[in-house]
Amino acid sequence: MNLLPVEIKVNIEGDVGAALSALDGSHSSVTTRRIWFAEDVDGVTEGRLPLLDGGVIVRFRIGGGPDDLTVKLRPCTQEQLVGRFSAPFDVEPVTYKIEEDWSGSRRMLAASLVHDHPPGALSDAVAPGADPAKPIDAVQDQFLHACAPTVQFGGLVALGPILSTKVDDVALDDLEVDLEVWSAAGLDLLEASIRVKPKDGDDAEELTARAERKQRKLEDAVRGLGVALSEHPDSKTHRFLIALAEARRG
Repeated sequence: MNLLPVEIKVNIEGDVGAALSALDGSHSSVTTRRIWFAEDVDGVTEGRLPLLDGGVIVRFRIGGGPDDLTVKLRPCTQEQLVGRFSAPFDVEPVTYKIEEDWSGSRRMLAASLVHDHPPGALSDAVAPGADPAKPIDAVQDQFLHACAPTVQFGGLVALGPILSTKVDDVALDDLEVDLEVWSAAGLDLLEASIRVKPKDGDDAEELTARAERKQRKLEDAVRGLGVALSEHPDSKTHRFLIALAEARRG
């Protein structure tokens, strides 16, 4: 496998509105969307998250442009990514990405298959009582069966909505940073992220060293504006799925 892009994230909690204002000094344009995640309905009823625990994420994003349905493996291994899924591809309306995902000291491989849909096309799939598995297409189904064959799919339920407020390409020092606030079930988090792409002539050591420098620079730039980083060990997705599942159980 060739060298992979690195997505670097930091999470911020507390007064996320104030943090967003501090980081987005230029008042960039905002995109608002609603996000749902599909999980095993029996598992949620029993207080478990079987898909997430198996490294499978099924995400719906609606609003702010085209809808999209993403099926992601995170964490995964290169050995899992077999056949056509061993390398990225982009065949409209489907995009397949493989990248490193860094947050604090956590580093993992992630592979995601995104299918774009017309605006509003996925709304019925996340409505109460609907089957959120219905719009999973043949390529996404093949991806799951080929690369995550041990994860069992029974009936699914959509957990959400999460309100997402996103601002892209915010200038922090010499970095271009994407900012995204998630709000749902009494939980508010702000994520700041950058992507580090391989350059011609890079080897793995050079790419890793550059990504580590960028990670330190991102963390320092956020702290330099008086914004504290979250020390919670779990990912944003994990924390929101737990909160949404608890809210569903009442």
